Amino acid sequence: MKPDKSGSMRLDDVERAHLVDPADASHRIGRWGPNPDLGEMVRRFWVPVWSVSPGAEAPQRVLQYPVCLLVISNTYARFYGVVTGLSETVLTGDGWAVGVMFTPGAGGLLVGDVARWTDRSDELSVVFGEPGANLARSVRAVMERAPEDEDTQRAATDIVENWLRGYLPMDEDGRLINAIVDWVENDSTVVAVAQICERFHVTERSLQRLTRRRLGLTPKWLIQRRRLQEAAERLREPDETLADLAAELSYADEAHFVRDFKAVTGMTPREFSSRFA
Repeated sequence: MKPDKSGSMRLDDVERAHLVDPADASHRIGRWGPNPDLGEMVRRFWVPVWSVSPGAEAPQRVLQYPVCLLVISNTYARFYGVVTGLSETVLTGDGWAVGVMFTPGAGGLLVGDVARWTDRSDELSVVFGEPGANLARSVRAVMERAPEDEDTQRAATDIVENWLRGYLPMDEDGRLINAIVDWVENDSTVVAVAQICERFHVTERSLQRLTRRRLGLTPKWLIQRRRLQEAAERLREPDETLADLAAELSYADEAHFVRDFKAVTGMTPREFSSRFA
C-alpha cells in the first residue's frame, strides 16, 4: 500500500492493475525495485513461481501499465510491447519467470520506435539477437538451481541488470515521458489531454507524436487506463457504489463507466466486485 495525492492509502501499482481472483493460490511472487543507477529505466522486477494442478489452468489478467516488459521463464523468453486491452497469461504445471517492468521511457532505448510493438511480443533472440539469447540462457542457468529461493531470484535479476546497463543513459525524451506518465497515473484530477499539455508546456501535436513513438499509445489512452485501474482498486471495497465511482472517475454517467470497464476487462464492475464480497 502507498498514499495517493490526498494522503489516503491505495494499493501498490501492480496490485491495482492485477485483476486477481482472491481464491487463486497457484503462485507466489517476489517483487523488488532496481539498483539506483537503473531507476530511470526499470520500475521493478517480479519473479513468480507457480504450481498448478495437472489439467488445471490459472489465468492471470492484468490491466497493463504504459510500459514494455521483458519476461524470461523456464519455457520462453520474450519482449512485450504495451497491451492496449487486457493482458492475459495462463499458468499451467510447475514453472517460474523473471520479469522486468520497465519505465515508460525505457522501451525507446531498447527497441527504438515502440509503436511497432504495441500489442506484440517476440522472443528475445529475435528482438535482440545473440545478446538476447545469451541473457535468457544465463538467467535460466541460475534459476533452475532453486527457483523458489529469493537469493537465487535476486541473482537472476542481477544478471538482467548488468545486461540492461548497456542501454543507459536515459535520454531527455525518455525522462519527459516518464514524468508525464507518473503525473497522469498518480493525479486523479487529470481527465483531459489539454491538462497534460499545459503542465508540460507541449502542444497537443507534439504530445501525440511523443506518446506514439515512446509508448505506442495516445495521451487519451493514458487517462482512460488510469481511470480503469483506479476503478479496479476501488471495486474491491465493499461499500463502493457504481454511480458514485463513475462520477469520481469523471465518466459522463454510470452506463459509460460500465461499458468501458467491461469492454477492456471482459467483466462488468459488479462481476469483478463480487469476487471480493
